[in-house]
Amino acid sequence: MPKILIIAGDATEDLEFFYPYQRLLEEGYEPRIAAPTHKKLQFVVHDFVDNFDTYVEREGHSWPSDLALSDVDPAEYAALVLPGGRAPEYLRNDADYRRLVSHFFEADKPVAHICHAAITLAPLGLLKGRRTAAYPACAPDVEMGGGTFVDDSAVVDGKVVSARAWPDHPDWMRAFMDVLREHAPVKKSAGDR
Repeated sequence: MPKILIIAGDATEDLEFFYPYQRLLEEGYEPRIAAPTHKKLQFVVHDFVDNFDTYVEREGHSWPSDLALSDVDPAEYAALVLPGGRAPEYLRNDADYRRLVSHFFEADKPVAHICHAAITLAPLGLLKGRRTAAYPACAPDVEMGGGTFVDDSAVVDGKVVSARAWPDHPDWMRAFMDVLREHAPVKKSAGDR
């Protein structure tokens, strides 16, 4: 069963973590959660309310990480998932985060990112020449990073699949599963159909 790395931290968007985590399990992958430190993480829920110019933030679920970023050997993983939320604001400053994310792009492995995760990729030059979705407020970050912002629910650029935010989950994960099935398939046993 291929291992998929999910990088999260405190204030990761709850839905943007759990939806891909559960879809990966459902498809037969082994998702592993890495965070700045090996600990129980506190996620947040971003929601939209009438007559409010931006989203509101509420406390979400908590979930344990499996290992610290510094303990991850990216060669052991077939793909990477980067949820959004507020966590990307500080994750992008972590040297191990930058090392890991860069590995997946340089090795041309499948990557799924959503929402504010794009702000971690732009400073590394990983969006240069790419078409990508992100939370629309992150469009300037994408463009300053040399990418082309696309306002769509699932943008596939090679092996990279991006989306705007959690309402895009079905399209985003459907497209990412197609990429994984092609480039990092789950090996079926003789008894599987």
